[in-house]
Amino acid sequence: MAYQPRTIALLCELFHPPLGPDPRPIQKLHNQMFESGEPAYSSFAVTPAGPVLSNPVTQPGAASQVAFLPDRFQFREEMGGLTHESFSQRVLKVAENVAKERAIQVFTGQQVTLRSLINPRTYKDTRTFLKEAMFGFGEELEALGREPQLFGLRLVFAPANEKNNAYALRIESYNNDPRSLYIEVQGTFGPTLAARGFEVIAERVIETYGFLTERALPFVARFDTRQEA
Repeated sequence: MAYQPRTIALLCELFHPPLGPDPRPIQKLHNQMFESGEPAYSSFAVTPAGPVLSNPVTQPGAASQVAFLPDRFQFREEMGGLTHESFSQRVLKVAENVAKERAIQVFTGQQVTLRSLINPRTYKDTRTFLKEAMFGFGEELEALGREPQLFGLRLVFAPANEKNNAYALRIESYNNDPRSLYIEVQGTFGPTLAARGFEVIAERVIETYGFLTERALPFVARFDTRQEA
């Protein structure tokens, strides 16, 4: 069963050995972006936590920024229109440029988080879908004394065989829209050495999205088969 996932958040953290505060390389990158005519971020600011590049947003809860903290680069795209492919390239280009300016030889780890919404085909309310179709709950819930307002599942997949990355998967009903099912995939990856190139940083974003479309969605589809009573 094919779904059309609606991405509501693209997040990526690149961890590195702690560095002292220095906003000058970030400001230099910001200037270079404008000189290129295609700036990924329009604003530069220095905050107590560190320098930040960002774009203006118009709706509540939205974000488009990268923060340069003492031990990590923190990319956030929430409630916007950026695709995961474009996000992967943005993360790669910014990471390459700042790593060069700050002489970062290794990113000690990478964490990619993707949040999406889908609509089950056979249930109008995702709470009922999870309760009945996925979990098969019936009278067992009476022991809790009240009806849950949110149903969810969290699975964690440790590194295995030749795969040295881990995944965490959350599937929940979505309070903002009962028809939508919330799916979050988080991929955790090991070190990236500058000497070997940083292209793998972008590849890991694509790989995490692949876990959503090739693993998580087919898993959900196995339960999305019978009509709501």
